[in-house]
Amino acid sequence: MNVAFPLSFDSRGLTAEASDQQYVRGLIEQLLFTAPGERVNRPTFGSGLMQLVFAANSPELAAATQVMVQGALQQWLGELIQVEAVDVTPHEAELRVEVRYVIRQTQQRQVAEFTQEVP
Repeated sequence: MNVAFPLSFDSRGLTAEASDQQYVRGLIEQLLFTAPGERVNRPTFGSGLMQLVFAANSPELAAATQVMVQGALQQWLGELIQVEAVDVTPHEAELRVEVRYVIRQTQQRQVAEFTQEVP
């Protein structure tokens, strides 16, 4: 059973379940938006993306974010997914992160896009 993210309840009042695709996308989202040190029992879990959000938006920021995200995905979710590409694009006041990956268990290709505002 895959628990839905964010945690919610279904019509029966039970913990909502998620498909494999939804579950993996939720894991990626959690990894991207968790700061290292935020989780007590996993102090290195996270991507550092939120720290970079407060830096000046630039191509250098996008490149640094791409490297950090790819490394975090491989470290923490490498058994579940094969990362094909991570594209980070600064666009005005937003930082867009696109992750292309294959779910190892089902061999399904997926694309997940996340957007975070920058100052």
